[in-house]
Amino acid sequence: MTKCAFIPNFFKFYNILWGMALPFLKRHPRLAPTFDKRVNPDHLQPADIWIQAASAGEAYLAVSIIKAFNPDRPVTMLLTTTTDQGMDILAQALSPKKFSPRISLCVDIFPFDSPKTMNKAVRQVNPAVMVLLETELWPAHLYALKRNHTEVLLINGRLSQKSSRNYRLTKAFWRSFAPERILAISAEDAKKFSQVFSHTRIETMDNIKFDRMTVQNTTGKNSAIAAIIPRELPLSIFASFRRQEENQIIDMIKGLLEKVPNQMIALFPRHMHRIAPFLKKMNKNGLKVYKGSQISSVMTGPAIILWDKFGDLHQAYSHADVVFVGGSLTPLGGQNFMEPAGFGIPTIIGPHWQDFAWVGKDIFNTGAVTRCKNRHHAVKIMCSHLLKPKNRQTRIDAVNHYILQKQGGAQTAADTIWTSWVTNKP
Repeated sequence: MTKCAFIPNFFKFYNILWGMALPFLKRHPRLAPTFDKRVNPDHLQPADIWIQAASAGEAYLAVSIIKAFNPDRPVTMLLTTTTDQGMDILAQALSPKKFSPRISLCVDIFPFDSPKTMNKAVRQVNPAVMVLLETELWPAHLYALKRNHTEVLLINGRLSQKSSRNYRLTKAFWRSFAPERILAISAEDAKKFSQVFSHTRIETMDNIKFDRMTVQNTTGKNSAIAAIIPRELPLSIFASFRRQEENQIIDMIKGLLEKVPNQMIALFPRHMHRIAPFLKKMNKNGLKVYKGSQISSVMTGPAIILWDKFGDLHQAYSHADVVFVGGSLTPLGGQNFMEPAGFGIPTIIGPHWQDFAWVGKDIFNTGAVTRCKNRHHAVKIMCSHLLKPKNRQTRIDAVNHYILQKQGGAQTAADTIWTSWVTNKP
């Protein structure tokens, strides 16, 4: 660990900040049920390998890694998470029959990053290897691990533009307790990490998310949207668009209806709290819109439906004829366009998709996903798919082939972690 006179003083101040924050955190409804575990780590079990999965997304990654393990000797593992949702995912997905019997596994809550608490937690667990997923960097945690001589691995690493900028500004601080090894999900992410951790061993790996991807050639016959969409009309979906894109989305809807008026359009904003403001905007632009929750039978003709119920987008994709995925018209990083593409649905995005660069540019060669220069270009491509639909199975086969080529990240992670433990165990 690089010595720096600033570090001890920082942690004294950091500890004071946590002391001031804890009374407020104790009253937080989400944190209150597990508050005692977050401040007193006595419940944590000793483990050879400690994997931290911050929330739901990382929990799924952790599950894939554990299932890929096939150790040749007994090993104890501790999986921690920060959220209740992460706990549910880990507990449900990792029943004893779903991973190697040589693994002794415990799932628990991750403690607060108070230096006093984290020092105790690391001493309690005393792992030979610590595995962090994606971008899980807590200063007190890392500092305690370094002092414990624990090897720290960052697996499936990624850095957004904003996070990369913030870490670069404070790189002298983070370098004092850098991970020993980082496996990033793209060359771009590897470059961002190298600008912060210049002495760390940094490599690339296939994103573990590919291991969980599947293509589907069936539709959700009993889905909510199937109950109200006329089968004889094509369906266009605008998915996961954000507040900053709403005016452009309205312009796209107008352009789409001008060229293909006889269709259904379903709108799925990224955030539910934007339903009412967006509906107001649509009405001001002369567009008649129905809220999904207010429709109880099959529509009799073309219509625009604003979906105001959470959790129906995935099944809705399977019924679409074309999908536009938002977060991509302005520099917002993009949203998950692989989900509709996995149904073989023509999927359109705007020019901004930085947060999904790990998918790789070759996805645009499959014919399943099209990256457009602007909203006008996107409307043109959407209309071409509506007016001259092509074979869906061809796109399904192309996406399936692409995903299969990219799978194996979970095994790479498991092998890396296992080698590190065998090398560093006491």
